[in-house]
Amino acid sequence: MSDTGSKFRFKITLVGDGRVGKTTLIQKFTQGEFVEDYIKTIGAQFTIYDTEIEGDKIRLMFWDIAGQDDFNFARPSFFKNSNAAIIVYSLEENDLGKDSFNHISNWHDDIKHFCGDIPVVLFANKVDLVDENKLDNSKIQDMIITQNFLNYYITSAKTGQGVIEAFNTIIDNIYYKIKVSN
Repeated sequence: MSDTGSKFRFKITLVGDGRVGKTTLIQKFTQGEFVEDYIKTIGAQFTIYDTEIEGDKIRLMFWDIAGQDDFNFARPSFFKNSNAAIIVYSLEENDLGKDSFNHISNWHDDIKHFCGDIPVVLFANKVDLVDENKLDNSKIQDMIITQNFLNYYITSAKTGQGVIEAFNTIIDNIYYKIKVSN
């Protein structure tokens, strides 16, 4: 990174049901890696990633909040001071996929309750496990409009499909919003 320009710090919170791929998405974006083995996030996991936009130094702090109900008590403190949020659900055609889709509104309600009006992006993860040509996006498109999500991306932490573009959308949005207000 250059020594000129401004410095920014952004907290981006990732939420969604357990096992939808929040941790692996962060690893894919920040390290370019995919880890096959599932390791349950306990409470929240914190990842720092430095980047640069237009000569400005950006420090991103990704907060990966555990999706299991066991950690509901701690969520308010994990959401605190978030600049943006990402809701992740699984495209898998099983109970995990159906439940994680049905819980999007609950996660969005939590974000609004604890963070107020911040940009929210939706990641439909694990596209590598389904036939993308058979996806029916009509329900999700309605939800994006109704919930006023910034955008929606089909991603795969395993193959990397959509991951860079999806994360960069939220990062650019926060950056330019803050840059304009300064």
